[in-house]
Amino acid sequence: MSQGEGPGGADVVARLRSEGKRVGHIAIPDLDASLRERRLALADIESFLADGGTFVNVLHRWDSAERVTGAGPFVGEALLVDWSSVRDWPFERDAFLVLADFGGPSRELSPREVLKAQVARAAKSGFRVSAALEFEFHVLNESADSLRAKGFESFDLFAADNRCWSTQSAARYGDYVSSLEAVILEAGIGLFGLGLELGPGCFEATLRATDPLKAADDAVLFKTLTRAHARLNDRTASFMAQLGAGFPGLSGHVHLSLADGTTGAPLFHDAGDSESMSATMRHALAGIVELAPDLMALYAHTVNAYRRIAPGNWAPRTASWAVQNYAAAVRAVPAPEARARLEFRLPAADTNPYLAIATALGAALHGIEKRTPLPPPLEGGGPDETPAGAPPLPRSLAEASERLAASDAARAMFGQAFIDHFVATRMHEDASLRRHVSAGERRRYIEVV
Repeated sequence: MSQGEGPGGADVVARLRSEGKRVGHIAIPDLDASLRERRLALADIESFLADGGTFVNVLHRWDSAERVTGAGPFVGEALLVDWSSVRDWPFERDAFLVLADFGGPSRELSPREVLKAQVARAAKSGFRVSAALEFEFHVLNESADSLRAKGFESFDLFAADNRCWSTQSAARYGDYVSSLEAVILEAGIGLFGLGLELGPGCFEATLRATDPLKAADDAVLFKTLTRAHARLNDRTASFMAQLGAGFPGLSGHVHLSLADGTTGAPLFHDAGDSESMSATMRHALAGIVELAPDLMALYAHTVNAYRRIAPGNWAPRTASWAVQNYAAAVRAVPAPEARARLEFRLPAADTNPYLAIATALGAALHGIEKRTPLPPPLEGGGPDETPAGAPPLPRSLAEASERLAASDAARAMFGQAFIDHFVATRMHEDASLRRHVSAGERRRYIEVV
């Protein structure tokens, strides 16, 4: 097979055949990290790729409603299959999934390629990177049909009696959690924790740390499988940042650590420092704090993501940092040495994992390269505290997109073509909801103004 990267495609296909695999799902992540695929028999995948198989290049040029946002021509572009991403597909016997992307001009518009470039940049600087994501999500007692019949309003929550971290809830809803866990593990996704969290209908999953590309692949597939598992149970799993005024804002935090590329020694811990933080960790923190406001559209790429930054939510409203403080935008965990890491707490559950990790890693490398000084840490903090002096964050997707467009650092890190294209798609996303009026707005204004 001529089209591919990672381990040799022919060798992987031979292994898959020996394992009895019959069907493959070749999936491409779009700009929202939603997977789009071709399902082919294993024998047809070989001939498809050998004959220059293509996929229409619209995937990075349409929005979440599948409306085109960019100019054509819309043509078939060669596929690059990443054979290192192969894993079992848990919803179909004798099937596997493998990730791919465009090999033509659309490749520079790919979030997965953006992350790969930052990983390569880290390797060139002598770093080995480890990353993981954790997500909060809601499960609704609604099928696809019932959601539409209700106009996506007044839905019922699964586990309506759940209380945060409740052992009673863990017992009551253990069957659902364990069945989801089985699906996730079958797909080769490492789970550190999975259970109920922030109240009615709310769950949390923490994925195991691994290399950044696999961490993002795992996160994208985790969300896909979680939604599919819910639908198979006539429910809906939602990763929206804010379902409504009466719901908690949901997070999609990134955990990031650096090690020496040769020895594997952790680089964020310093036993001789008063806070156990190495100079490398301080500069990495400083880079993220400095660039987080300008890069926000990358890791908060939906209109809804900005609803989470509201009173009552445990969501940072400024670019701040602190050691072990959950109110900070970046939580530093400098000890113990083997688990020293940064937790980037600004992304919501709806974040694109490729861009969330790429942002955290790219900004951390920026700080290390520039030896950026670390500002004072956040003192205190809570769901309704805004620390004085910390750089404010954009308040909307439109404002965040304008800041991203004007960022020289973003263009240097992620490329002119990607930034121009991504900004245009985010402006389109913002404009698409400008005229939509919520029931809450009508209730507030219809009889008054």
